[in-house]
Amino acid sequence: MQEQKLARGLKNRHVQLIAIGGAIGTGLFLGSGKSIHLAGPSILFAYLITGIICFLIMRALGELLLSNMQYHSFVDFVQDYLGNMAAFVTGWTYWFCWITIAMADLTAVGLYTQYWLPNVPQWVPGLILLVILLCMNLATVKLFGEMEFWFALIKVIAILALIVVGLFMIFKGITTDAGTASFSNLWSHGGMFPNGMNGFILSFQMVVFAFVGIELVGLTAGETEKPEVVLPKAINSIPIRILIFYIGALLVIMGIYPWNAINPAESPFVQVFLTVGILAAAGVVNFVVLTSAASACNSAIFSTSRMVFSLAKNDNAPAPMTKLTKRRVPANALYFSLVVILIAVVLNYIMPEDVFTLITSISTVCFLFIWAIIVICHLKYKKQKPELAKNNPFKMPLYPAANYIILAFLAFILVVLGFAEDTRVALFVTPVWFILLIVIYQFRKKVVQ
Repeated sequence: MQEQKLARGLKNRHVQLIAIGGAIGTGLFLGSGKSIHLAGPSILFAYLITGIICFLIMRALGELLLSNMQYHSFVDFVQDYLGNMAAFVTGWTYWFCWITIAMADLTAVGLYTQYWLPNVPQWVPGLILLVILLCMNLATVKLFGEMEFWFALIKVIAILALIVVGLFMIFKGITTDAGTASFSNLWSHGGMFPNGMNGFILSFQMVVFAFVGIELVGLTAGETEKPEVVLPKAINSIPIRILIFYIGALLVIMGIYPWNAINPAESPFVQVFLTVGILAAAGVVNFVVLTSAASACNSAIFSTSRMVFSLAKNDNAPAPMTKLTKRRVPANALYFSLVVILIAVVLNYIMPEDVFTLITSISTVCFLFIWAIIVICHLKYKKQKPELAKNNPFKMPLYPAANYIILAFLAFILVVLGFAEDTRVALFVTPVWFILLIVIYQFRKKVVQ
């Protein structure tokens, strides 16, 4: 029987926008006020440093994926370089990460919809969205790409509009209720580090959250037309996108308003659009974050199903999960992930809010683990297959120094997570998740034998 393969239905424009969408989170639209309040203008340096680290992780991921065209996701190379148990733990951990993102975003969709329709129960919009996304993901991978293309485009247009409007205000020296718009606002209110190194270091926790999901473009490798051309292009354009979309947007926001005049409880985007007289500003930003949440949920459905498919191919998930439809979509893996997301949504309403916060915090710690595994696999690949590495046209820069810098940075983030009360608990609970996976793996091994 011929092995079933995923369809290569993702075009260049789909992958380019998936790369942008993965690098722009809801955190930028809603959470940036809080991070500016915490670090002041030094938040720009936190984004720059984290952006460089994420770019290097993506280069390591790209080099590994392009070293073997049979790799459909990073679980395949984890299997090769770190063994079956590591592949089992990594794959199910990544699956769990995206399940929790889907939980969070379905809840968010309900909340954002209530802005316009306050009488609609919170669970209804999330359920409707889930059904729509399932139908479209079952159709073809091209439809997933098409949805991501338009979702990401909305985010891009919103940020570019903010930058254009903001630059106009700054160069015109328009007066706001917080003073005159000028780039001097960046250093005139306590300097670049108004809250000292403490505020700067603590801001990394939120900044790293904003980049979670950037590695999703690596999961599209098995379903991309000409991956050897498209993936390097998508990865290499990440730095310029981070400069424009994160640093550019925050630079403009803090140029219009001094950092201490920005309300941490409000979206800075709403503040800027209201200042120029766009009365529907809150509605516009609400629409953008609604599509951003829908986009993250779409990515979660795609990534969890592909991860289960990859795990099943290596006997780390039930065999029926490898079954593809006529359109070469892993339907069983899709249904399985969707049922778990649905259970999670139900639990979200039954269980107290602090349990939900704990689950998403554990997910963030798990993302750090995934990034570390990618970098460790890259080190192994370079040492074990020097000839293959030598002929790879897409090499990670500054190897091996970059690998160790990334690992040191990820360890630093874990320490920072220990400082914050709401994430500290996750550091103690997360090892339980890994122990549970190892126990399940050993049990399965005995049953199979």
